Amino acid sequence: MGERMRRRVLLKSGLAGASLGAIGSVWAQSYPNRPVKIVVPFAAGGPGDLFARFAAQKLQDALGQVFLIDNRPGGGSVIGTDVAAKAAPDGYTLLQVSNTHTANETLIPNKSFALMRDFVAVTPINYSDQVLVAHPSTGFQTVADLVAKARAQPGKINYASSGPGTPYHMAGELFKFMANVNMVHVPYKGSSGARTDVIGGQVDLMFDAVTTMAEHVRTGKVRALATTGKTRSSVLPDVPTVHEAGVPNYEAVVWVGLMAPRGTPKEEIDRINGIVNQAMQQTELRQQWGRQGAVPMLMSAAEFDKFLTDDIQKWGAVIKSAQIKVD
Repeated sequence: MGERMRRRVLLKSGLAGASLGAIGSVWAQSYPNRPVKIVVPFAAGGPGDLFARFAAQKLQDALGQVFLIDNRPGGGSVIGTDVAAKAAPDGYTLLQVSNTHTANETLIPNKSFALMRDFVAVTPINYSDQVLVAHPSTGFQTVADLVAKARAQPGKINYASSGPGTPYHMAGELFKFMANVNMVHVPYKGSSGARTDVIGGQVDLMFDAVTTMAEHVRTGKVRALATTGKTRSSVLPDVPTVHEAGVPNYEAVVWVGLMAPRGTPKEEIDRINGIVNQAMQQTELRQQWGRQGAVPMLMSAAEFDKFLTDDIQKWGAVIKSAQIKVD
């Protein structure tokens, strides 16, 4: 190849590289140019759904494009998560995640997906305590009452959850293990159905997010026996923690966040992370969430990745130690 020809080839290659770089830059600046879907693997009305809608609204406001919520409940989050795992990694599909997902990595090992293999961390949103509630017809006034009856009549008391592996299920199983009691798990496809049946008296108990159950406690539809954080909830300050109520070192909270199919462009992940984090730093929002019992989780995508890995290990140890099985 002559010198003149070689120069032409190099020049064309340089222009092509520059063009590709420009295209990438324009693509990043124009994202999103069509609706983005957030798959919520839980039923509408629960904390995961509500806070996914919060994130969707903030992203929509900031980016000027529609962010749609796609509820795909069932299988303790497995059905919806499988749908998201099969989506194109182009930034137009996000997945709402919670500690259901990190627990399921051990609880349901034979899934079609693996959380940290098939998804990347985007951003956490918040966490909140749970509250252990009983229908008034049970007669339980305290955790001690519950434990006494559960030990005297093993298998007679039942508790509802939004499905296998969900934070409500894991909180119940952890309670059974640490309090040394036998209670029957009644799984539902979503927290709304479980909540409705506990309020209606069809099921005795439920561990539920304080953000959604506190109002029913205040109106007397259910009786709060204990909250599940390290310290008392600011929403229900007169209710003792499970630890205070006689089960030492018990703790089980609910957190929610967003992930995306692995391969999603990093610049879009960082952009979404920045928008959600900025929204959660607003004083008015933090005060509003504080009244509900929710605490913002401010992390980079990399920090959330480590959090997820640590949470998988934490719940894996609990599940194996307590020999928790899917019903």
